[in-house]
Amino acid sequence: MMRISLRLTLVLLLAGASPALAQDAGTLDKKALPPLEHPDAPTTPAKELFGRETKPVPLAARSIGGYAKGCLAGAVALPINGSTWQVMRLSRNRNWGHPRLIAFLERLAQSAKKVGWNGLLVGDLSQPRGGPMLTGHASHQVGLDADIWLSPMPDRTLSTEEREFMSATNMVADNRLDVDPKVWTHTRTELIRTAAEDPNVERIFVNAAIKKALCREAGKDRGWLSKVRPWWGHDYHFHVRIYCPADSPTCEPQPPPGPEDGCGHELDHWFTEAALHPPPSTEVGKPRSFMTMANLPPACRQVLMAP
Repeated sequence: MMRISLRLTLVLLLAGASPALAQDAGTLDKKALPPLEHPDAPTTPAKELFGRETKPVPLAARSIGGYAKGCLAGAVALPINGSTWQVMRLSRNRNWGHPRLIAFLERLAQSAKKVGWNGLLVGDLSQPRGGPMLTGHASHQVGLDADIWLSPMPDRTLSTEEREFMSATNMVADNRLDVDPKVWTHTRTELIRTAAEDPNVERIFVNAAIKKALCREAGKDRGWLSKVRPWWGHDYHFHVRIYCPADSPTCEPQPPPGPEDGCGHELDHWFTEAALHPPPSTEVGKPRSFMTMANLPPACRQVLMAP
């Protein structure tokens, strides 16, 4: 049991992610955030600063720091419409990433057609300058993470209203022990396999029930499964993370995945009562601490302050 707990703690540190609220509705009435009263105060949360930046910094592309403690220079936007993808929740302005991530998504959108997936509905990538977000994620800070919905793109361009308010389909059964057979299809396994087999992909996070389905449906070729890790909150989408690019020497990579496919006893914990129904946090009622600029790499201040 201690070994499982240590392993889970390590995964938490590496994932750097709380359950992303991917299905939270957006808005049709996007308003600029008010100026901060003391933006230079050392106690100002970094998310309040990065969350107010609406444009990327015009520097060479670099992912700086760790997936859950960093920022992004030279971000580029994934176009909101492509022949094989559409971006969701446009009001969040989180369709920015390192050029390597954008290239990966465009490539995956094309490859997905070959396994019968109509096109990608793309959720959050990063903010224009990366960094901590005001809502939803602890990771997605260096432009190398992307959420991809497990609902296929329809054969039409979605309206702005649909992109803000429609939800993907929950893939997990009500008892949380497996996928819902009424909605899960093998094509989704092939989509995730296609993403995992891309050499640029470092990790993929899915709900444990989805991991169970992938283990069951993978067949004999199982090498890609080692990249796919169970994590809370990924009932409607999967989270792809690519490797640190060569142009980003201060990007902090994760240790490479082991050779195991992750389908053995290590998966059992995710279906225990403690994992399915964790007790309320003992931190409730305590003041929350937020990451400040002092917690981020020094270069992130330059990214933030650049015109």
